This record gives sequence, structure tokens and C-alpha cells, in this order.
Amino acid sequence: MEQIRASRYGLQVGTLPPGPRDKITDVPGVTVGHCTIDTDTHKTGVTVLFPCGENPFVHKLPAAAFVLNGYGKSAGLVQIQELGTLESPIALTNTLNVGKVHDALVGYLAERCEEEGIELRSVNPVVCECNDATLNDICRRAVEERHVRAAMEAAGTDFDEGDVGAGKGMVCHDLKGGIGSASRLMEVDGQTYTLGVLVLANHGNLRDLTIGGRHIGPTLAQMLEVGQTEDQGSCIAIVATDLPLDARQLERVAKRVSVGLARLGSYIGHGSGEVFLAFSTANPYDHRVQEKLRTVTAFREDAMDLPFQAAAECAEEAVLNCLFTARTVTGWTGKTVRALTDLLSLERESRQRELSSLERESRQRELSSLERESRQRELSSLEREFP
Repeated sequence: MEQIRASRYGLQVGTLPPGPRDKITDVPGVTVGHCTIDTDTHKTGVTVLFPCGENPFVHKLPAAAFVLNGYGKSAGLVQIQELGTLESPIALTNTLNVGKVHDALVGYLAERCEEEGIELRSVNPVVCECNDATLNDICRRAVEERHVRAAMEAAGTDFDEGDVGAGKGMVCHDLKGGIGSASRLMEVDGQTYTLGVLVLANHGNLRDLTIGGRHIGPTLAQMLEVGQTEDQGSCIAIVATDLPLDARQLERVAKRVSVGLARLGSYIGHGSGEVFLAFSTANPYDHRVQEKLRTVTAFREDAMDLPFQAAAECAEEAVLNCLFTARTVTGWTGKTVRALTDLLSLERESRQRELSSLERESRQRELSSLERESRQRELSSLEREFP
């Protein structure tokens, strides 16, 4: 089924051109797969992003992790922050399933390295999480190793967004949230580079929601009879690019994800864990190489505004794509979280009813005026006939 994304609703974010898919997989080598668990008691799943086609343990990529608000339980961030490299796929899931998914990644990498004759004594799997307990019976920890493997097998350059994979049970701005993505093309010295973002959106409150500069949240909140809720629940963002950025520069780019979230109305609340990862597919590193010196391509610091802009635009559009593609979901306790598109349809219908009512009133006023004019003419005619 074709998904209708934000651009199809006439929304254009920023000025940089999108990639051909307008997804993080426009960055060459990046693939994404989901496994969704959708039962009466479980609305959850796992999403796996492969940063490259090669074995990431020996094809380590420059990477950075930036924690804007540390209310979260992600695994693997400390080593990325210290060494500036990524050596595993990145998995997304619910909060209480981090341990099981982490173990599944260890098993996958151990098997792959054994098959390829690569010694593995330690590895740093990366698992990021958001809490989907509003819709999912989270304490039963439904995500197993087989689900992680299924997501890996499903990985490709095209993937669904919205309430799929890790996003099945997520809530964004009090509406159905989940997975979203976007990409931007950047021209540098006559070459085209790509930057893409993938989000797991489970943050924000409805009354603050702003779309395309329009503060639409209060209207939607009134329709749902939602009071002022807290900005909590977390947002994970993964930034990928083929621009040759080092770990320090990637951290600077990752910070700009916050611009996109703020444009949509999030103020990064106390209970919301905002964790952003960024990696570059340029300048890979194989730790088996004996030479102590490496030759790399470096990007000038005074040209960083371009990837900054791309990251901000992608983050904003990725969350919008998540909101526009997610469907209404009823969770295990009977609570229903409505999709943004359902509310927009109701709002349009309400406006059409108001317009029709105004048009009827206007026609009635016009008819009354015509009747008065007609009666006045009749009276004038009678006065002339019977002075």
C-alpha cells in the first residue's frame, strides 16, 4: 500500500532538494528493515538500520552520539562518544526490550565474524529505545531474537513509515507516532552528497504542535478534548551522510536535529529522552590494518552550515512523515491514539459544514432582501395607480 507522506499534502520543508526516495536510505549503503508485533496485547516491534553493506565490525564508520535530554536507556552510546566510531547495526525498540535486542545483535555479529574468519572478542552493539507502554504491554518484553533477525532480513532501501517496527506503539504530540524519514542533497565542489534522517518519534504534546508555521495543535486538542499534557516519551534520531565528516563534526550536525523538533512545537520536556546518533559512510576504518597512520578526506569547518541546514530540514520532515503515515491504533488497555490524518479529515468536514451553513444564511439574507425590494416595487406601483 502506497503511503501518503507530508509532501503529498502540500508541505515543503526548507529549501534543499530531497533525495530520490526522500529517506535516509538515499545515502548509499544504508538499509532499513522492520519487524512489527501487532496483537491484542502487544503494539511494538523492532527496526534495524544497517550503516553499510560490509561487516560493520571491520568497516567501522566515523560516528557521534549527542544526548540532548538523557531520560533514556539506550545502549552503546558511551563507546561511540569516546572512540568516535560505529561498528554495528543500529536497532530501535521499546524501553524494556533493549537487553534482548542487544543480545540478538551480539549473536548476529559473532556469527557473521565467525563466517568471515574475523576474530571478535568484544563488540559495541547500538540499541536505542522509546517507551511504548501507552499502547503496548511493555513488561512482557515481546521482542525476541527472531524478530530482530526478521527485521534484518527485511532491510532494504525502501521501507514503510508510521506505526511499523519499533514505531508500532509510539505516540507523538498525543497523536499516533512512530517511524519517519527524510533526506536532502548537498552540492559541494561540483559533487552531490546526501544527508538523511530517521526518527523514532514518541515525544511532544498536542497543544504545542505546529505544522508549516500554523499552530494547529489547539484546534486538534479541542477536537480530541485533550488537556495540556507533558512533553515526554522520547525521540531517537539517526543521521546518516556520505559527506566526509569526522566524529566531532558529526556531533555538531546531530545537535541540529533539535531545530527540526522545535519547529514542530517540542520544547524537549523533562521526561522526554532525546538521543541523536550521526555517522558518515566516508573514511571507513578497518582495525586489522597494521599501519599507524591513515589518509582521510576532511571537510572544511567553515562549510558546516550546509549539513546543519540539511539535518534541521530532514528532522522536521521526518517527524511530519511519521505523523502523516501513522494510522489510528487501539492499545492493549483499550486506549485509542488517533492518527493526524483522521483529525485533519474531521477538521475539513467541520469547516465544510460551517461554510455550507454560512452560504445558506447568506442566500436566505439575499432572498429576504429581494422580497423586500419586490414588495416595495408593488407598493410604489399601487401608489401610482391609486394616488
